[in-house]
Amino acid sequence: MPAPFRSHTEPYAYLEAGPASASPPVVLLYGMLGEPSNWEATAEALAANGYRVWIPLLPIYELPVRESNLQGLVAFLEQFLDAMSCERVVLAGNSLGGHLALLYALRHPERVAALVLTGASGIYEVELGTSTLRRYDRAYIRERAALTFYDPRHATDELVDRVQATIRDRQKAIRLIRMARSAQRETVTDRLRELTMPVLLIWGRDDRITPPDVAETFRKYLPAATLHFIERCGHAPMMERPEQFNALLLAFLQRHCPAVVSNGRPRSAKTDTSTPTPSAPTPDS
Repeated sequence: MPAPFRSHTEPYAYLEAGPASASPPVVLLYGMLGEPSNWEATAEALAANGYRVWIPLLPIYELPVRESNLQGLVAFLEQFLDAMSCERVVLAGNSLGGHLALLYALRHPERVAALVLTGASGIYEVELGTSTLRRYDRAYIRERAALTFYDPRHATDELVDRVQATIRDRQKAIRLIRMARSAQRETVTDRLRELTMPVLLIWGRDDRITPPDVAETFRKYLPAATLHFIERCGHAPMMERPEQFNALLLAFLQRHCPAVVSNGRPRSAKTDTSTPTPSAPTPDS
């Protein structure tokens, strides 16, 4: 990803943006078949408004086969945040990343200042074929990828090529299937009332993978949840409608976790959702 992102390989591989801050860092979690760039526009907007952002590279394809499930990802997230010596965070997750955020918060509620869920699994989702992956032809992959978006033009050739390469890799495909089946099993509906931290739900009105009734269920059972729908938007609002998504996210954070600069004073809320002028890359620390 371009500047102003800083790439790190120790203690784990992750991307970072934004200044050092006394506020809880915002950890952005992407979904299955996703990648860090899914959050690029949001990370830039957060950094421009004084928030420190981390995007860990999730080991979806690197976990041992027996640990290729959501609990394996929860264990990874625990290790990552412990290594970062971070007491509290804001977790924001899309699709499987939202499911991961929920499971982590259920295990460590004292460490989660707030949750942001968008198109999160954990209640139910429409099957896209990732639990079987029996077909590999390009036309079918494009058709399924297009279901992610309201506007199918977002299912670019680059995206189709990347998905096709992933599922043609036998070792990655095995782990992907196990992860998808784990997401189907590990529903969280019965435990949502345990999560009392502020929760922001941002949903595409035209989400065909986790439809709007999934968002309504989250709002019903999460004690401190606020739900916003974005019109003409599918499963990944931060990609398809980034300006609307970022405006909602920044308003929520400024209410519950205002950015605090190093002198301990709250940063003035300017709610800049645009992309800042890139700065020079910072060497890996």
